[in-house]
Amino acid sequence: MEAFTRLDAKIAPLPLANIDTDQIIPKQFLKGVDRKGLARGLFYDFRFDEQGREVPDFVLNRPEYKGAGVLVAGDNFGCGSSREHAPWALMDFGIRCVISTSFADIFYNNCFQNGLLPVVLKAEEIQQLMDEARGGNHVASIDLAAQTVTSPSGAVFHFDIDPTRKDKMLRGLDAIGETLQAKNDIDLYEMKRALSQPWLEEA
Repeated sequence: MEAFTRLDAKIAPLPLANIDTDQIIPKQFLKGVDRKGLARGLFYDFRFDEQGREVPDFVLNRPEYKGAGVLVAGDNFGCGSSREHAPWALMDFGIRCVISTSFADIFYNNCFQNGLLPVVLKAEEIQQLMDEARGGNHVASIDLAAQTVTSPSGAVFHFDIDPTRKDKMLRGLDAIGETLQAKNDIDLYEMKRALSQPWLEEA
């Protein structure tokens, strides 16, 4: 998993509440387990019309938000089913941070397992970020170590995060990476077990 330390990126406003995981990545894009290529399906029903043509007014299709790395959304982002493809699709599109007033629990947990930073801010702070993102300067900064979001105008907002999750994100550790930190202990255990219970190795 790629570490998250500091992100300076365009910020895109999506002022919609209760965006569920089926809206983030519709079911027809869930046929595989490869994380690559899912960007095509991100917000598909918002980004494209029934003929598969881009909807020019949707925020991520507009030229000024092309390449956005930060998404600011309404309440309860990521509700619905538990599909892990949702954070995969966001990241494959280039979004490394989603900011909202609240997230669905499973989506929130999946974000940390995949290197996508979910940031919770107050409603008035979210509104300021959205207002500024609609202006001429679209670049915001997210500093995980300092736990701050700096708006395009330079306003600084602080966010809370679980210290353990923060440490893992800073070091780029998912569940597998965390386990591999104990590789020496695991290898030693396996060696001792092979010597004391060799019949377990015969299968």
